[in-house]
Amino acid sequence: MKAFRCGDVVPGCTREFTGTDRQDILDQVAEHARSDHHVEVDLTLVQAVEQHLRDR
Repeated sequence: MKAFRCGDVVPGCTREFTGTDRQDILDQVAEHARSDHHVEVDLTLVQAVEQHLRDR
């Protein structure tokens, strides 16, 4: 199981994600980034998320 806190990349955001693997988290974060932060996922965002992924 993997976990990610959006606030680790976007200060002030309180959303947290859990998933079975890296891709599951990235899919959830992509939707959140588009709908709540109005940004598209790019390589920089993917790398930032990967740096803050943790095992749960």
